[in-house]
Amino acid sequence: MTTTFSLNVAALSIDCADAEALADFWGKALGRPVSPGAVAGDTAVDATDPESGPRMLFHNVPEPAAVSNRIRLVLVTDHYDEETERLTALGAGPLNENKLPQVRWTTFADPEGNEFDLATWQSE
Repeated sequence: MTTTFSLNVAALSIDCADAEALADFWGKALGRPVSPGAVAGDTAVDATDPESGPRMLFHNVPEPAAVSNRIRLVLVTDHYDEETERLTALGAGPLNENKLPQVRWTTFADPEGNEFDLATWQSE
């Protein structure tokens, strides 16, 4: 029996204290437009093409995060040092850096503390 899958990731849904500010950070970080979200009062960072990843939806919630996020974005670049400086200037906070023979990555926190990674492949 053959199973056919027909699922795609349409969006990442992110709860936050300030949807507009967090969408602004991620829009600038990814070079993608910020637009109204799927629901009034929410904000979104749109996908500009199929390779740019899913839409990101930001929802204002009254309560602070109780635990760290369990899903983490991994951004990949060939310009690691430049992107590290740019993300830090936008308000990301580096948490730790890791180096292996073939990959180097830093875990950051966005302005609301959500963790994400910036990675680059290294030649041996």
